[in-house]
This record gives sequence, structure tokens and C-alpha cells, in this order.
Amino acid sequence: MSVMAPEAPLEDGPITEFSDMPARLPFPPITYSHILHCSYHNWHPRYRALTPKSRLIPLSPQFVSYLRADGIVLPSEPTLTNDNDELDTYSDSGEEEADPSSEWQEVHTQIKNIIAELGTVAPKLNWSAPKDATFMSATNDLKCHTANDIYLLLKSSDFITHDLEHPFDDCVSDFTANANNDVNCDDHKVLPEVPYHLVLRKYVNFNPSLEFRCFVRNRKLLCMCQRDQNHFDFLFGMRDLFRSRIQSFFDDKLRDTFPDPNFVFDVYVPAPHQRVWLIDINPWAQRTDPLLFSWLEILRMKDPIGFEEDSADDISGTEGFVRISLRDGTVMSSSDLDESGEESESSEEEVEAEDADNAAACDDFALFLPEVRLIKKNDPEAYQFSTPQYSAHKVPKDLVDASLAGPGGMSEFMGKWQDILQNQMREEQQASDSD
Repeated sequence: MSVMAPEAPLEDGPITEFSDMPARLPFPPITYSHILHCSYHNWHPRYRALTPKSRLIPLSPQFVSYLRADGIVLPSEPTLTNDNDELDTYSDSGEEEADPSSEWQEVHTQIKNIIAELGTVAPKLNWSAPKDATFMSATNDLKCHTANDIYLLLKSSDFITHDLEHPFDDCVSDFTANANNDVNCDDHKVLPEVPYHLVLRKYVNFNPSLEFRCFVRNRKLLCMCQRDQNHFDFLFGMRDLFRSRIQSFFDDKLRDTFPDPNFVFDVYVPAPHQRVWLIDINPWAQRTDPLLFSWLEILRMKDPIGFEEDSADDISGTEGFVRISLRDGTVMSSSDLDESGEESESSEEEVEAEDADNAAACDDFALFLPEVRLIKKNDPEAYQFSTPQYSAHKVPKDLVDASLAGPGGMSEFMGKWQDILQNQMREEQQASDSD
């Protein structure tokens, strides 16, 4: 779940320029059960065959308390400095600390065993990955070689803090009893207990241009957009192909199996674009980033006109499928594709010109398929000069303040920590070469 900064409620009263805008976004009530249904531990067993390889570790109360605690204290894993002297765990206080993993040794051992099994991993909690904390990593991404790499990202992330402290913000209760059936949960102040899990996914260097976020309302795929905030010209010529693949994936795998009618899911469609991987499922809530849409726009969208069941079966990744073009309403069969199984790529300019030519004819023509929104070449979002991704979360203000504190401040800690990580990576590479 990508956490976004909450949109401020729209002011009540007359609005001159946007008179048709509501006072508040017209979301249906967000229930506790919906949030729990979107937790990775809840949906992963159902869709395990559709997701990249990952392992889940149930977290003990002691480990959850460690994540919630202030400060960054890491378990002792001696590394070597440039002077070949052993260096104990470095904490942000600059002092040697007791090994915190002694209180959750079982979790620590499971993490190390999974890393030994999968190699490098990318961590996340029930809903969120610590993408806002990659500035703490030597490689500036989620790739983790050791257990301490994982703890550092989790402890530095505002997204993880949100998972721990605020998963049910702005929700209404739909629980009658807790898991033991002995506590009445009708009072909205009584929150359901969250079975926290650490998800360790085998690290794969995804092509960001092939990740898409998809919005589902009333079990209909309403719209989708690219996740990466950059322009990719080739996507425009393949827009219909991706739409068909994702629509078929949703119809076959998610539409009738996910417990709730409204949700948001992320997919990855790698070359040769024959298979769709499920990456995440997010709540139908304002906290989920709508990316290239606005939530008001999504909530006001009309439902796309669905196909009959037998027609939906034809829109698949197999030979002989047919699709209806959104540009001219014509039926396209597999014979219209090139030898690689993909549509002949058109440039963005060609697609836009064709769209403009058919705009008048489409005024009275209902859309048959969900809208696919992509970043155009001249969109300011494509360059990220003023609003980089996670800019609201990337570097906490207290970290910036600490970095200006002079000797002994956070800048000194970060320098030493980066040296430790780089030395550790060199040692691992040397050990691998010697093997």
C-alpha cells in the first residue's frame, strides 16, 4: 500500500470556479475488515501462485515492540573496518547497545534462514514496503543482503509506522467479536488485533515501466495507470495489449475471489507480456495513492460497459482473442498482431493523432474497456523536477536537522553506516569469489 499524504477536505459553502465539487470525497465507509482483507498475510495464500516468490514470518509482540521503539539499535553482526578492526553494532546514540534480537531470536533466525534460501530480498509489512526509507540503504533501493539491512529500512520508514500505528484510521467497525469471541467490538474505539507479518520477497529488478495500478469498483475494473512517474513512449503503442492482459487477469483471478467489491491492485506485466503478476492489493481508500488520477475523478467515473461471459473469455492472452478498440470501436483479432504477439508499436504522436481524428465519432460511443492512463511526453510529472516520488516522506525533518548538528550528528552516523555496508558487501563478494 503506497501511503499518500491525506487530501484536505474540500471547504463547505459556495465554490465559484468548481461549483460541482462536493464538500468531501464520496467514499463509502471503510471497514476494519476491508483493511484486513488487503493485508498481505490475508490475501497471499489465496493468490500465492500469482505472486513473485516470497516468504511470510509471523511477528512476535517483542519484535513489533522493537519496530515501534524510538531509535535505531541493530543486532550485533561484527564487520571489519578499513583498518581490519572489528566494529560492534553502531546505534544512533553512538554507544554500544545490548543486542535487541535476544528478545525475538526466533524471528531473527527465520529472517536469516530466508535470506540464505532466497538470496537478496525486499521487505514489507502487512500493507506497506519501506520505500520512503531507501535513502538509508547503501544501494538506495529495497535490496537487502542481511537481517540488519531489513531492520534499518523498517525502523526508518514512515510507511511502516503507519502500518503499526494507524491501519484503521478513518474506518468504521464491522466486527461483532474478536478472534476469541469474548470481546464486543461494536464500539468504534475497540480495534481488531492485527496479526503482523514480515514479508520477504525475493529481490527482482523489475522494469518500472511495466508496473500498473488498477482500480476496481463494484467488481468492475474501472481504470488503470502506470505506476512509475516517467514517460515511456513505447507504452502508447501497446496500451490495448496491456489493457486486454490485465482485464483478462482480473476477470479470471480476482473479480469473484477477493472478498470485497472495491479495491486497488498492482500488477507487473513483464516481457513478452504473456503473464500478469500480482504485486499488491490496496484498500479502496483515500490513503491509497491514485497516481495519475484523482480520487474525485475515480469516484465519479461511470462503469465501463462489460462484455458477456463468452466474450470475456475471448479477451485473453491466448491465440484467437479479440478486442474492441477504444479508438475506433473496431474488432481486432490476433491476426492484427505482429509476429511477437504484440501490436505493432505506434508512437505517442501517432496514437494522439488517431485519437483526435476519432474524437467526434466517439462522443456518443460508450467505452467498452477501462481507461488506461499513461504519462505523456510533455507532462511535468514525467520529469519529477519539483515533486519527486515520496517527497513528503523521503527525508524526515528531524533527520535533516540532525544532519546539521555538527560533529557527532546524524551526518557522521550516516557516513560510518555507509562505510560499514560497503565493507560488508565487499567482504561478501570476496567470499563469493573465493568459493
